[in-house]
Amino acid sequence: MVREIEEVSIQKVRSFNRTVAERIGAVSDRFLQRSRPMNEARLLWEIGHDGAEVRELRSRLGIDSGYLSRVLRSLERQGLVMTRADREDQRVRRASLTRAGLHERKELDRRSNELALSILEALSARQRDRLMTAMGEVERLLQASMVCIAIEDPTSADARWCFNQYFDELNGRFEGGFDLGLSISADPQELTLPMGFLLLARLTAGLLVADHSSFIHEGQRN
Repeated sequence: MVREIEEVSIQKVRSFNRTVAERIGAVSDRFLQRSRPMNEARLLWEIGHDGAEVRELRSRLGIDSGYLSRVLRSLERQGLVMTRADREDQRVRRASLTRAGLHERKELDRRSNELALSILEALSARQRDRLMTAMGEVERLLQASMVCIAIEDPTSADARWCFNQYFDELNGRFEGGFDLGLSISADPQELTLPMGFLLLARLTAGLLVADHSSFIHEGQRN
């Protein structure tokens, strides 16, 4: 019985994946009727208006450096992206959108909105409400399936980023702000074995989970 349930569940997930991929046009090499596949369009979105470090993009999207380099080179040949060394640290490469890239990103946003609208317009008001509820639930469950929790060095850049996000939220929640100096200590040595440890949650694609509902950040002291 367990094997039957597992097989049915697996087939249901695969069917769902195919339906979504086909409906949003992910299987086409002309995503949103443009002259490029979805992976290139996604990279334009991720680079954004402010640009991004190449290693950050690799971590955020969960792809290897070789594949990312090929996609970036393709976008460079199209005149949409520039990749160069960071001004402050020559070892770090940054990707930024050209003027044409910014225009293309804006056009992709417009077409993406039209696609979403076409999905919603085909449904009744009651069906749209059901779809919104189901989408929210599916998104939460998929994100839960992607979370990986592991011990983290409290001095790492990711750990410091999470601490800052956490403290910023606390500062916004208290009327008089949050005074870090009045809180319990959390020195790196206190969050390092054998004295303690820091747990950090990441999505498997490399994104840190740091919102108020799912942020995991705690040291266990002896």
